[in-house]
Amino acid sequence: MSDFTLRSGEEFIKLGQLLKAMRLVDEGSDAKFVIADGQVKVNGEVCTMRGKKIHDSETVEYNGEVIHVHQRA
Repeated sequence: MSDFTLRSGEEFIKLGQLLKAMRLVDEGSDAKFVIADGQVKVNGEVCTMRGKKIHDSETVEYNGEVIHVHQRA
């Protein structure tokens, strides 16, 4: 499991941006395709919305990686 900490003042990160930030995809277009193809789960459910807002305490799964999103304390 990997952790991602939201920047100070941020309430969320978009799903496609998270995949790029975690270096699970090289380009935004790659994120678009894997999300649209149903390869990404948010909180255990398949999500096909690239712009889905991922908030504190949510979990994203892709290609065997599990990412837990945290709010900066």
